[in-house]
Amino acid sequence: MADTASNGSGDRTATPEKGWENLKQHVIDNKISVGLWATRVLTILFTVGYIIPIFGNPYNAYYKILMCNAATSALRLHQRLPRVQFSREFWTLLVLEDSCHNLFYSLIFLYVAPASLVIAPVLLFAILHSASYSLTLLDCLGQNSWWGARLLISLVEFQSRNILRLCAICEALLLPYTILLILNGRAGLLTPFIYYQFLALRLSSRRNPFTRNLFREISNSLSVISNKPGTPAILKRAITFVIGLIQNMSRVP
Repeated sequence: MADTASNGSGDRTATPEKGWENLKQHVIDNKISVGLWATRVLTILFTVGYIIPIFGNPYNAYYKILMCNAATSALRLHQRLPRVQFSREFWTLLVLEDSCHNLFYSLIFLYVAPASLVIAPVLLFAILHSASYSLTLLDCLGQNSWWGARLLISLVEFQSRNILRLCAICEALLLPYTILLILNGRAGLLTPFIYYQFLALRLSSRRNPFTRNLFREISNSLSVISNKPGTPAILKRAITFVIGLIQNMSRVP
């Protein structure tokens, strides 16, 4: 889900007063984009509240993280597909959107007990995309404003590929993790099957190939292990099952 919004910038040589006027006008002209940025910042703040439970109940913070992610996804869907249509073509476009996948992700885990691994990809996406738009907002204030924040944003953008790959790894690990949640009584029996559908949608993404590339790498590595002469037969059968599962996910959409 690697989408950025950069809708212009203000006067780079503006005075502080002029800079705030530029920022105010930018907010008025780009309400949805600013709303997306705000929900992502709230996601980060609630994650801090979940990890460091100083200002409230971490249990409540966890579900607020997922609700903020759902709100971000809904706003992004409205931005990408503003007109809802009851047609097969619209549904096809909808399920290909990363924002639809992210909304589905939040809905899955709203009914599961809190787990840190669940919010890891949500946090990483929020950091990546909020950083990108924060630079646009800082440009409204002037080129030399908030240089410390600009440095942090540059670091995030420099690591964007690694962040997206880490998100893909977390999403892949969550499939076996949901089974452990069932064994611990923290998730329903249908959770792994529903999450399986989420991963199938993620593999069909047009904008984010990282999950698809990761599963391809996993399949290739497992095939190498399976083809070694010394690999036990029971392990070969397990590897064949996992590779078949990945191939089936790729065909679901």
